[in-house]
Amino acid sequence: MEDGFGFEWANKSIAVTGGAGSFGRAFVRAILREPVRTVRVISRDEFKHAQMQRELDDPRVAYLLGDVRDRDRLMLAFDGIDVVVHAAALKRVEKGESDPLEFVRTNVTGAENVIHAARERGVERVVGLSSDKACVPTTLYGATKMLAERLFVASN
Repeated sequence: MEDGFGFEWANKSIAVTGGAGSFGRAFVRAILREPVRTVRVISRDEFKHAQMQRELDDPRVAYLLGDVRDRDRLMLAFDGIDVVVHAAALKRVEKGESDPLEFVRTNVTGAENVIHAARERGVERVVGLSSDKACVPTTLYGATKMLAERLFVASN
């Protein structure tokens, strides 16, 4: 399958940060319809890992505990990976207002860690998910997603 940008997913090894979240689960299901080599689901939520593994028992999927705040963990997780889909983020707008540093650490520093680990591991392509709230940010969440977008664009 081509993704509309001329990219072929067949025979690729894919890592999905935030892979046990709502987007990650849907994406992993969709990409497993293709002849991909492997999919690494990276998430810090072991409960969601267990749920997802019960629902989606495919030998091509590996479930890795990890946090985008930990660059060393990402370096290990991205070894041998062709494509990274970065979906990990803190998203609750009201929590961003009350815990801004946590949002910066995950959404901004986490994006930076993904970029550096992917570059160091020779990853072919990185796809960073964003939000409509990033285009004209009025909340801390939107601001952190806008900064993450800028980091991804600058790293190209």
